[in-house]
Amino acid sequence: MARIVLGITGGIAAYKACELTRLLVRAGHDVLPLPTPGAERFVSAETFLALARKERTDDPYPHLARADVFVVAPLTANTLAKLALGLADNVLTEAALAHRGPFLAAPAMNTRMWEHPATQENVATLRSRGIEIIGPEAGELAEGEVGVGRMAEPAAIAARVEELLAAPAGSLAGRSILVTAGGTREPLDSVRFVGNRSSGRMGVALAAEAHRRGAVVTLLAANLAVAAPAGVNVVETPTAADLEREALARRDADVVLMAAAVADYRPAAEIAGKRPKSDVGWTVELEPTTDIARLLGEATSNRQILVAFGAEEGEAGLERKRAMLAGKNVDLVVYNDVSREDIGFDSGDNEVTLISKDGERLVPKASKASIAAAILDEVERLLAAP
Repeated sequence: MARIVLGITGGIAAYKACELTRLLVRAGHDVLPLPTPGAERFVSAETFLALARKERTDDPYPHLARADVFVVAPLTANTLAKLALGLADNVLTEAALAHRGPFLAAPAMNTRMWEHPATQENVATLRSRGIEIIGPEAGELAEGEVGVGRMAEPAAIAARVEELLAAPAGSLAGRSILVTAGGTREPLDSVRFVGNRSSGRMGVALAAEAHRRGAVVTLLAANLAVAAPAGVNVVETPTAADLEREALARRDADVVLMAAAVADYRPAAEIAGKRPKSDVGWTVELEPTTDIARLLGEATSNRQILVAFGAEEGEAGLERKRAMLAGKNVDLVVYNDVSREDIGFDSGDNEVTLISKDGERLVPKASKASIAAAILDEVERLLAAP
């Protein structure tokens, strides 16, 4: 049984926290609900205490006791900002500031509030401190608008809590892990480049999960659209050549996770300065970049685990990824179908197929943090194999 602190903030989605409380208690956990005064405008504290099977206590500091996981669901824009600033003006924010360990937050708010730069900066701050964000989801909102802002479903939050509890910190202690993330940009001139849509979210999630499990993590960051997680060594690798150089310099890592979208081609010649705009067409010759995965595969040792990632489309793309296993001498190939708009690039979710010599396994659509946990579970299995 784990001890879980469940913070509930003052949004209409507070009613969903009742179901989340019930699910966590049913799973056998000791749940301490911490509703804010705003949350109690929607659901009373007595309701949460009844669902958690707890009685009011005279102890003024139960919220400061050790917890295995801290969850805030729903997380309003207001409390999100407080957490980013480190404020402690109620029992929830006090407990959050004192907590050490896995922290899961499920934002819920109006779409425009979620998309506001201030909110996104606060989200990036939380992520940089190791707080995992689940959701929000797209759909109809309480005020009648349709967009991103719905709290993740209680079942999904409860499932992620179980995953956080199932992978104890320290399971990768003593291991060195190299993660590549983002998309490389190959310069055409001093302003323009050939690139791709990769945000780096998948690689960042892998780095965060590996760090949580105790590994020493180096992240080769290629133009990330999200903040790198706290506690990892970050090396900027904006181009394919930069990534190749830094990856080869660290090829003796115990595990290499090649999640970055490395450009397959780059301009054969880079123009110095900016090419002026004109009515004349511009023909650009492209040359292939080095296949870094193949290069690392050729240099791998028997004790090392190499994981290649493949963004392809449909069954034909999956077949090409199957060929990578032997063709590039890697231990695991992670395939995701970028023809789907609900996963992959520009999305907080993913769905992947794990391909190894032992067979294939589909990891159904879930947050990229959950997908990262599944991938590292498979890596741990491969490390333990003869």
